Amino acid sequence: MPGAYWAWLGGTTLSLVGVQAMAFAMAWVAAGAGGGFAALVLTAVNLPRALLLLVGGAVADRLGAWTVMVVSNAAMVVVTVALAAAVWSAADPWLPLLLAALAIGVVDAFYLPTTGSMPRRLVPPAGLARAMSARHLAGQLALFVGPAAGSLLLAALGLAAVALANAAGFALMLLVLMVLRAALTVRPDESPGQPAGQLPGRPVAQPLWRAAVDGLLLAAAHAVLRPALLLVGVAAGFLLPVSSLLVPLLGRERMWSSSATGAVVAALALGTATVAILVLVRGALPDPGRVSGAALLVAAGGVVTLAAAGSLPTSVAAGMVIGVGSGGFATHVGPLILAVAPDTHVSRVQSVLVLVQSLPLLLTLNVLGSFAEVVPVAALLYGCGGVLAVTAVTALTSPSLRRPDRR
Repeated sequence: MPGAYWAWLGGTTLSLVGVQAMAFAMAWVAAGAGGGFAALVLTAVNLPRALLLLVGGAVADRLGAWTVMVVSNAAMVVVTVALAAAVWSAADPWLPLLLAALAIGVVDAFYLPTTGSMPRRLVPPAGLARAMSARHLAGQLALFVGPAAGSLLLAALGLAAVALANAAGFALMLLVLMVLRAALTVRPDESPGQPAGQLPGRPVAQPLWRAAVDGLLLAAAHAVLRPALLLVGVAAGFLLPVSSLLVPLLGRERMWSSSATGAVVAALALGTATVAILVLVRGALPDPGRVSGAALLVAAGGVVTLAAAGSLPTSVAAGMVIGVGSGGFATHVGPLILAVAPDTHVSRVQSVLVLVQSLPLLLTLNVLGSFAEVVPVAALLYGCGGVLAVTAVTALTSPSLRRPDRR
């Protein structure tokens, strides 16, 4: 794989460690005010992200990856430093948490479609699966290290210190982007002489709103993208809340320490990273659609085991199983979606991908958070596991996902 990709991935990994540390710290502090407030903070991230994602993807396809990533990282330095200052001086951290969550969601709407398209932009098609596995491994490494580091830093120095560490990660990524400017301003998804944002055969660039809607229409009509994105949406709605919301709430309910709760999240990341390493070294399995369904079924089993676990070691083992299933799912469905995206819509397809992850979260985070006030967290985990299992079986029998070569 090209050196530019490894340089970008290295900077991204270090930045993600800070992101995951702050995500855990924010979730833990918010969970101290109850499930309803914890869900509200997570919703404050997902709501603006969902509203602006299509625009963010269109802007990324039009202005280019480098510009969008530089502006986004600079904005996050400002947001995280402001959060650190606010929680350092405020006796009540709830309002700063909500405002920071809203700002993060806005920036994510522009940053995530761009960073999701980087393997396609920097790596030849033959190396795409391994490049995405390396990226996924980097994310899981950050998820493994970040929550543990965040819990330790939170216990020792407070939320302000975690936010400042996150700001340092974004500042480092800005330096990496300056070095990679040449590689990231030459965009392989454009034909020679074609202005950014202009589709082939159109004499002038589309209005931004139309370019944003085009990505959604393409995904809805595509024979492979449509079922794959639906599968991702269900997985996002019922698998992502396990680590971001239900595990912190489970820890509070079972009177675990923040470090013990972080160990369950870290085990999940370790399981995912193990699968990503295997794919990086050996390559992805054939028939990625069916592999994604089978992996999601494994994750469902891990969620049910976590619900039934009677001890912390068993919960950590269940987290590992969830991670293995999640890793198998992500390392196969992600390359499938990116590989079939048309050259002119790479970032816009990524924006739709993040959108179908964010919209279900807006519903399930609030529903699960509200239910957690009146029912045991284990009951919610059983429900999530059941939905994931039914979805996985449906995916395994889907004709479209068994023919990923259809365009």
